[in-house]
Amino acid sequence: MPGELPDRILIDEILPPKGKVASASSSEPSTLSSLPGTESEVARFLAKWLDNWLRIPGTNFKIGLDPLLALFPGVGSSVASGGGLVILVEAIRCGVSIPVLVRMSGNMLLNTLFDFLPLGGPVVSAFFKSNLRNLRLLQAWQAGRQREVRRSTFRMFLALAFFLCLMVGLLFALFAFYVWLLRQTGLFN
Repeated sequence: MPGELPDRILIDEILPPKGKVASASSSEPSTLSSLPGTESEVARFLAKWLDNWLRIPGTNFKIGLDPLLALFPGVGSSVASGGGLVILVEAIRCGVSIPVLVRMSGNMLLNTLFDFLPLGGPVVSAFFKSNLRNLRLLQAWQAGRQREVRRSTFRMFLALAFFLCLMVGLLFALFAFYVWLLRQTGLFN
């Protein structure tokens, strides 16, 4: 009958990037992360404009809007960090693991901290290119190299833990040396 409701309502189609069509009735999920080698156009666009937009004449070095916006304290850094946040949201949408998200967030945090350094911060930010780093991690994850990304992230966290322990050890040794020096001079008894 024409006025009768169907038993099952099907969603028309889900259109992933690159024009591949997945029907809603198909058994396999059609998420962005299930398609190897596809990354979000938005993430790629933002990484290009924030980190590799303009080639410096006479060199092969490129800078983006991120270090240029950092020249405007507060506002510029907030706008650039907002663009980087979109890349993080794309990573979350693609199912990137928590340690990799922490690594990507650390890249953004370091870049933001660089922006707060007067004059030298934007220069360091131009070389660090946190958005391109995060895009490469996202692309590697989507290309099916999750194990490789996790392993490199684990190594990075392990190296950070080693350097943190080294710094704590050096501070403790320095403190012990000062206490010993003060006892030798008789100022501390």
